[in-house]
Amino acid sequence: MSRSLVKRVAPYLAGRIRENHRLLNFSSASALKEASSSSSSSSQSESSSIDVVHLSDNCIRRMKELQSSEPEKKLLRLGVETGGCSGFQYVFELDNRTNPDDRVFEKNGVKLVVDNVSYDFVKGATVDYVEELIRAAFVVAENPAAVGGCSCKSSFMVKQ
Repeated sequence: MSRSLVKRVAPYLAGRIRENHRLLNFSSASALKEASSSSSSSSQSESSSIDVVHLSDNCIRRMKELQSSEPEKKLLRLGVETGGCSGFQYVFELDNRTNPDDRVFEKNGVKLVVDNVSYDFVKGATVDYVEELIRAAFVVAENPAAVGGCSCKSSFMVKQ
């Protein structure tokens, strides 16, 4: 890569990183404020469809398959990080436990865990499991907080 190209692209990338950092900090502050101000009303707000993170039938089926081969039931953890080709990326992990700042969504015995910071980015989203020729993976199929993303559905841009 030539030095002139790096010099031209570096300010753009630095600006994107600063913007992503600002969005994550804003989201973190609002999530902490929401969690501390209404811990009793969180169960009421999660019951409404827009605040719940949904699990598709394929996601539930795959999690039950994974859980049947494990002695301890695993939880599906969904997180959001800066990165990817669109600014933010989804991160899925199998976990054994929840943390104090987690929100737990359950359907048919399958639990999805989302930390408070990531929750603001995935409120109302639907988690699916897809099997394609090149991969099989958990994906966020629909996300009302996203305005665009890459074709592989692993990264997204947020509404501002």
